[in-house]
Amino acid sequence: MYAPNFLDGFDRLVAFDAETTGKRTPSAEFIRKQPFAWKPPGLVIEVGFVEMLRDGESWSKGATWSERVNPDAPIDPQAIQIHKIKAADLKNSPRFPAVLAKVREFIGDSPIVAHAYENERDFLDYEFARAKAIAWGDSAYPNERYICTQILYAQLFPGATKSLTAMCDRLALDSAERDNRHGALLDADMTADALILLEGQLKYGASEAPRTWSTE
Repeated sequence: MYAPNFLDGFDRLVAFDAETTGKRTPSAEFIRKQPFAWKPPGLVIEVGFVEMLRDGESWSKGATWSERVNPDAPIDPQAIQIHKIKAADLKNSPRFPAVLAKVREFIGDSPIVAHAYENERDFLDYEFARAKAIAWGDSAYPNERYICTQILYAQLFPGATKSLTAMCDRLALDSAERDNRHGALLDADMTADALILLEGQLKYGASEAPRTWSTE
């Protein structure tokens, strides 16, 4: 459960989302059982980040960054229907190890905001391990570094549909862009907007929560 003042003391947050090949992250136990020469396939095909900066009693959005990533692996047709990214679109994109330093730099020491954070956490952990930055089964960032808008939304609206689109519709945020395709930066930006409104409702109640925020 999030307390009304759970973001007090933070001056910077980072909203994050990843688009993937559509495959689930295998367990560390499964990976350790594979033959020595087995190469784990890439899963992340796009990352998106939005910086959130303390602005008085609320937040403003600062720098953004997104990058497509070549997974050297097939993309599930159902996933392509969602994000519209095909393998041919990624042939000239960097592999995840090449963007790892930028991921670390952008996140820095800030809490990571994500919707259904366990999915995003698992994809980060998998790609960090595949890049040999951490061991299989370890975490790139501890659980307490994550802020989950899905959990916060369920706390404020028990029983409501918890998808990112449903949450944004409930909060009167425009999610029309997601009707055509999902995107890592688009979803990270919507997650940032949702957190701002959800924090306001948690602090002040729906009738007094701030409805506007600034962007840079």
